[in-house]
Amino acid sequence: MTTRDRCLGLVVVLLWGVNFIAIHLGLDHFPPFFFAALRFAVMALPVMLFVGFPRVRIGWFLLYGAGFGTLQFAFLFLAMHVGMPTGLASLVLQTSAPFTVILGVLFLRERMNPLQTLGIVAAVGGMALIAVDQATGTSAGVGALIPIGLTVLAGLSWAVGNIAGRMARPDDALRMTLWMSVIPPIPLYLLSLIVEGPGAGFHAMATLGSHSGLAALGGLTYLVVLGTIAGAGIWMSLIAHYEASRVAPLSLLVPVVGISASWALLGEAPTVIALIGAAIVIVGCATGVLAAPVSRPRAPSAQASRDPIASTMRSTPARAPALSSVMLTKP
Repeated sequence: MTTRDRCLGLVVVLLWGVNFIAIHLGLDHFPPFFFAALRFAVMALPVMLFVGFPRVRIGWFLLYGAGFGTLQFAFLFLAMHVGMPTGLASLVLQTSAPFTVILGVLFLRERMNPLQTLGIVAAVGGMALIAVDQATGTSAGVGALIPIGLTVLAGLSWAVGNIAGRMARPDDALRMTLWMSVIPPIPLYLLSLIVEGPGAGFHAMATLGSHSGLAALGGLTYLVVLGTIAGAGIWMSLIAHYEASRVAPLSLLVPVVGISASWALLGEAPTVIALIGAAIVIVGCATGVLAAPVSRPRAPSAQASRDPIASTMRSTPARAPALSSVMLTKP
């Protein structure tokens, strides 16, 4: 991964870390499923009017929208609504990183070198340390496992979206990300009608002039403009150009920003153990991203050594396969 792309990945980390403050503000006013539907609905209409539909494999595109859009935010918003702390949510959601790598290895035949594996294991261990510390530090007891479990399901949904987004082979990652917003509003709104009732969303919209309503509008604007258009667009561009095992560990830095922002803005002060876990996450993430990829060059056969055309091909550096030609070896 180039230095420029690492920097772009860190920009996404910052944007998505602050995302959780914006979600917190939105959920203080809106019911969770309605807020999730609204978050995508405000994008869907202008996208359909002004953005050309990308060349994309439709089946994988629909799976991307279902995983990255619909399921991830349904589970995440519900988890935060039922008591998941903002900082802890930013941490547990990053289970998407190991889930992405595992899916890539199991289904797409990606390979990791030992340093990448060690880095991801260390980062996951750091996340686990923070999760156990925050879960045992509350009075909810076993009940704290429900929001944590919902957030883990959101992370798995994000991982499925990562793989599907890569396999969709878009000609323009940003346009695909924008058009993804057309998929979630209807199923999320139907879920809101069934679970929350039609009155909950209408009441929230009717009271937008209140203090909580204006704060929620600010949070919604941030989620749409910076979290989705900017953040997800850059993320999918990176996923489209690199193996999942190279990009996914970057998301493990998001909880460091999320916990810090929650501490500064919401008063969720981390413990010493949580800070130690955050440091482990940073070291593990850096190891996973910066480790050199696996390289297994083939020895030329005797037949090929006598073939001048094959010899010329061996002497010319091979270009990385285009995304449209990658089916099983890369997501």
